[in-house]
Amino acid sequence: MILTEAKSAADKKRELREAAIARRDRMPPDDRVRAARKIAAGHFPIEVPKGAIVAGFSPINTEFNPIPLLRRFSDAGARLALPKVVGRGNPLRMREWKFGDPLVAGVWGIREPGPDAPEVDPDILLVPFAAFDRAGYRIGYGAGYYDMTLAALRAKKTIVAVGLGFATQEVDKVPVEAHDQRLDFILTEQGLLFTAGSA
Repeated sequence: MILTEAKSAADKKRELREAAIARRDRMPPDDRVRAARKIAAGHFPIEVPKGAIVAGFSPINTEFNPIPLLRRFSDAGARLALPKVVGRGNPLRMREWKFGDPLVAGVWGIREPGPDAPEVDPDILLVPFAAFDRAGYRIGYGAGYYDMTLAALRAKKTIVAVGLGFATQEVDKVPVEAHDQRLDFILTEQGLLFTAGSA
């Protein structure tokens, strides 16, 4: 029975993922650019103190682009990091990065800091998603990298996980499995759509 339920949840997630990505793909490129700029210029749900480590991500395909937001944090004195995929079944490793540093092509061609960049444990983790709900759960691409990463980081220290994406990626309810990690905030071009403790 447990296996059937897990398969059912995985199947449902796949359907929701495909539909949400299709909606995202239909967004005009100019709208995606405007959304990234709006979030970068708007209210961020928590204070980011000088010296805090903020881990972003290198967007792929039509994903939300966090680079304008990362530049805002960098300009305010935050340290930045980007993830590296180290193998299926393993958490992402965050490597320090700053604007102007070279990036190399990693798994799936995703741009990441080079091997000499030091690994860091971020204070704030910006998290991409394929789909999300207003209970704070997300659907990724199915490999579980961010769930593993959040679990590993939360076992070490207090961090804040902020999901970033477009409002069109919202779904009514994400099927939650035991390994799924809830985000602390979800931010889209429509504003703050989830805050931990308010749902």
